[in-house]
Amino acid sequence: MVAKLRIGLAGLGTVGTGVLDLLARNGNEIEARTGKKLEVVAVTARSNSRVRGAHDLSGLVWAENPQALAVHPDVDVLVELIGGEGDPAYSAVKAALAAGKSVVTANKALLAHHGGELARLADANHAGLYFEAAVAGGIPVVKTLREGLAGNQVSRVSGILNGTCNYILTKMADEGRSFDDVLVEAQKLGYAEADPTFDVGGFDAAHKLAVLTALAFGTEPDLKSIEIEGISHVTLEDIRNADAMGYKIKLLGVCADTGDGIEQRVHPMLVRKGSPIGEVDGVFNAAAIHGDFVGDLMLVGRGAGAHPTASAVLSDLCDIARGNRVPAFGVPGAKLKPFRAAPAQTHAGGYYVALDLHDRPGAVAAIAQRLAERNISIESIVQRAPQTAAETAPFILTTHDTQESDMRAALSQIEKDGYAARPPRMIRMERL
Repeated sequence: MVAKLRIGLAGLGTVGTGVLDLLARNGNEIEARTGKKLEVVAVTARSNSRVRGAHDLSGLVWAENPQALAVHPDVDVLVELIGGEGDPAYSAVKAALAAGKSVVTANKALLAHHGGELARLADANHAGLYFEAAVAGGIPVVKTLREGLAGNQVSRVSGILNGTCNYILTKMADEGRSFDDVLVEAQKLGYAEADPTFDVGGFDAAHKLAVLTALAFGTEPDLKSIEIEGISHVTLEDIRNADAMGYKIKLLGVCADTGDGIEQRVHPMLVRKGSPIGEVDGVFNAAAIHGDFVGDLMLVGRGAGAHPTASAVLSDLCDIARGNRVPAFGVPGAKLKPFRAAPAQTHAGGYYVALDLHDRPGAVAAIAQRLAERNISIESIVQRAPQTAAETAPFILTTHDTQESDMRAALSQIEKDGYAARPPRMIRMERL
C-alpha cells in the first residue's frame, strides 16, 4: 500500500480550491514523483458548504477552527491559506509546529511579522516551515534563494512583487488612462480589492520583500525598516514623460547589502524600456537576483491566482512527502542575524523630477543653481511651453547618480524658492 501524506487544509478560498483542483488533476503524477499519495483529509473554512466548485468535501473531517485542525490526530501537515499576521492563522501555525507537524503557508504577512519566531519553533520541534506560495505566486523564488543559490553570497534582490500595481501602471502606459480609471477596472476584474490600499500603497510588496530579505541575507524579517511608497501619486503625465525618455515606471521592491547595513525599499522607479524587468507587464511578477558566483538571474511568471499559487503550495507539499526538510530561511532559526538597516537616505541613484514652473524669468537658472549647490549633475532636461490656462510650464529633468539625501534637500529648497506651482514630483531611476 502506498504511504499517505495527510493534509489539513485551512482556508477554502481561491487558493484552497486551486489546491484541490491540482490534486484532482495531477495527483497520480505527484504520487509517482514523491512515492506518497497526497490527500486532503480535513478542512476548515468560514463557510461550512460541503461543495467547492467540482469538489464534494462532505466525506472529509470538518474541524471547528484552524487551531483544532492543526492538532487533529489525522493530520500530518497543515496548509494555512487563511492570511493575516494574527489569529487565527498565527495560533494555528504555532500549534501545528509545536506538535511537530510541518506547515505550508501562503501568508506573507505572518512571515513578515513572525517569521523568525516561527522558524525557531519549527526547528525546536523538528518540523518544517515552508512558504513558496507567500511570494510571487507560482515563481519559485523562495527555493531559488534558499536552496538553488545556497553556495552564493547574494548581494541584491529586486523585483516586481505586486501584480495589481504592475497591471495598473501597464494599462496607464499602453492605453493613456488615469490611475483612478484603471483602478476601477482592476477592481471589477478582481485584481484589486474594494479597499486597494494594501496593494497600491506598496504594503503587499513590502511584506514580500521582508521575506526575500531574510532569505537573501540570513536575517530576521524586519518589515518596519522598509521604506514604502505606493503608486497612487504617479500621474499619466509622469508615465508619458518616462516613455518619451525611454523608460517605463514600475513599482519595485529592492533589498541590497550596502556594506553598511541592508537597504530595503518599495517605491515606483523608472526602468529602461527593453531591459528584462522593464518588459514584465500586466499582472506578471519578476525577481532579479545577483549572486557572487552565479551572476544575475531573472525569474518571471504569474504572481497570483488560484492555480499558480496552488502550484507553489504543492511544490512545498512534495518536499515534505519526500522528506526534504530545510531551515525556513536557509539557516537555522537560532542563527538568523539581527537585521541591521543601512543609514536612512544613503541610497545613491538617478532621479526623475517633474516640476510645474511659473512662467517667470530666472526659474530654470534658480533650479540649476540649487542642484549645483548639492553637487547634483543633470543628465537630461525636457521643457515645454506654458499651459495657457494655468500659466505654468512643465519642466522635467533626470539626474546622474547622487545621494538621496542631497536630492531631497535640493528639492525642498526649490519648493521654498516659490518658482514651482506645486511640490516637485520625484521618482527614482533604477539602473537594471
